[in-house]
Amino acid sequence: MNGTILPVLLVAWPFLGAFPVYFIGRKKAAFRDYLADLIVISEFLVMAFLVVRWAGRADAWKQVFAAGGIAGFCGLGISFEIDGFRLVYGTIASLMWMMTTILSREYFQHHENVSRFYFFLLLTFGATMGVFLSADLYTTFIFFEIMSFTSYVWVAQEENAASLRAASTYLAVAVIGGLVMLMGIFLLYHAVGTLTIRELLPAVRSYPDKTMIYAAGLCMLTGFGAKAGAFPLHIWLPKAHPVAPAPASALLSGILTKTGIFGILVISSELFLHDSRWGSLILILGVLTMTGGALLAVFSIDLKRTLACSSMSQIGFIMVGIGMQGLLGEENALAVHGSMLHMMNHSMIKLVLFMAAGVIFMNTHKLDLNEIRGFGRKKPLLKIIFLVGALAIGGIPLFGGYISKTLIHESIVEYSSAWIYRLVEYLFLASGGLTVAYMTKLFVAVFVEENEDQKVQKAYDQNNHYMNRESTFALAGSALILFIWGLFPHQIMDAAAELGQGLMHLEESGEVVAYFSLKNLSGALISILIGVIVYVLVIRRFLMSEKRYINVWPAWLDLENSVYRPVLLTVLPFVCRVFCRVFDSLVDTLVVVLRKTVYKDSPLPHELPEGNAVTLAIGTVMNLGRDLANLTWRKHEPLTTDFRHRLAMWYEEMNESNTIIGRSLSFGLMLVCIGFCVTLIYIIWL
Repeated sequence: MNGTILPVLLVAWPFLGAFPVYFIGRKKAAFRDYLADLIVISEFLVMAFLVVRWAGRADAWKQVFAAGGIAGFCGLGISFEIDGFRLVYGTIASLMWMMTTILSREYFQHHENVSRFYFFLLLTFGATMGVFLSADLYTTFIFFEIMSFTSYVWVAQEENAASLRAASTYLAVAVIGGLVMLMGIFLLYHAVGTLTIRELLPAVRSYPDKTMIYAAGLCMLTGFGAKAGAFPLHIWLPKAHPVAPAPASALLSGILTKTGIFGILVISSELFLHDSRWGSLILILGVLTMTGGALLAVFSIDLKRTLACSSMSQIGFIMVGIGMQGLLGEENALAVHGSMLHMMNHSMIKLVLFMAAGVIFMNTHKLDLNEIRGFGRKKPLLKIIFLVGALAIGGIPLFGGYISKTLIHESIVEYSSAWIYRLVEYLFLASGGLTVAYMTKLFVAVFVEENEDQKVQKAYDQNNHYMNRESTFALAGSALILFIWGLFPHQIMDAAAELGQGLMHLEESGEVVAYFSLKNLSGALISILIGVIVYVLVIRRFLMSEKRYINVWPAWLDLENSVYRPVLLTVLPFVCRVFCRVFDSLVDTLVVVLRKTVYKDSPLPHELPEGNAVTLAIGTVMNLGRDLANLTWRKHEPLTTDFRHRLAMWYEEMNESNTIIGRSLSFGLMLVCIGFCVTLIYIIWL
């Protein structure tokens, strides 16, 4: 152990708690639930205390608790660090785990394998904390992969065909992305000799071969982008969220995607700080992710799928902010604060929206908008909770999403008036408008319109006990935090951004932004106007038929089914088989040609026709004895046996038998057993 033990405990506590929760849960479900609550609540309280102390600028206290790790663990050791950004996101992660764990008690009341879910819920919590508190990329990678494998169980929790298929897609993207990321880490370590995040920037700047750094950065971007849900590796998002339990969906969307964004921030800030080419790449990927996710959400008619596609779009907004950080260089305060605050906003917004979706599913066991239509008409509390999340993600003034989107938008405007950046601005505002449109569709369908079946609507209206006190606390408490967060942009949101800006090497925060000036409000008003137009003229006219929501998204635009699965499962294996067959035949042909020409066999001067020197010598002596016997006592019955040939045949048979025995599994197992016995005798003797 090196440094302080505090960061190690923050990571280890959920891991340690997962095992008693699982084993106790197999006997006493109620005690399991309370123990899981205790673990996540205690973690949140510690993180909240640390944030308060850190914000108090107790520098001596920071030096004591800032770093720690375990030397030699997994070879290179693991190390953790506490700074402003890590504290902020550690606190958000613990808040989200606390609220979703509390909701899980009621959500899983009639489910199977609940203890398994809690077990992997806590393991993923520990892995996520390990990613956010990691001080080097090796530690980041270890916990990143643990997180991917443990969260796989969330997606496969229901164990039906849809969930298992989505889980396989999620795991495939995670594993392939992780392997490519590991390749990038190897390249980076080979180039600069360190993976410690704080040491990367000076090491990279002193390294002459920038091509190697770009290659490493692109490999790591692939891995982190896959987890973030960035285009074109977003395919797991729309598939995993609808089939995963709602508490898991909230965490997958709200916090696990942010581990990918955290990695992209580290790469952009430590390897390519103020690099315009890298910033342009991230900006392009961000625009594609932002607009693509928004379009998917507009066309979706599944509640959780719409929220999942929305997550993809909001990740795009964040990546646009990260791209603008690189383009703006040292004058990137707006982009730094905007991207960080939108990370935080999206995390808390999706916590509220997915938990609300969980309550709806918990009561209806449906997610299709046509089937859950009208569920919330007479449920004012749930309506207000969902509305807070919808207004925040739509970028409506007085809510947090408006603040972060305004900062990112202003960073685009501030950078350049060239036509390409005007296009980026228009797509940014249009994507914001699409966000307003699809969130309006969800709110109207669930909380305003009536169900087609009057009996179903009557049952919905009479259902007044749709969530218990614990679930009410989780949803209402999360919505209240989100609402208060947006009401005080300067006092709370700016302070949080300043606390975490050090990760992106921003020292000064720049001038105070007048968020509610006419200039800044105009961007939000344009997006709202676009949203109203899209909802009225597109969704109500073209995406509804006979008052039913219809899905007209072309099936061939499903990248997983039209591109990834055919390529990975059909085309790629076929190409590999052909290549290997051709290469194998080529090698065999080359060997035969060489054996017939350059390396043509020639008889050795003393090569024996059969047997070996020993059989030849013994056989010759025995043949002399035979000839002597034939001349004397065997004169009337001479011997005709060629002992040299007989001994040679015996030698060949013995060799063949030994070869068969040596290649047999039984012989190998026998040798293993003998080895174990010898080792055991040696240990006992000592």
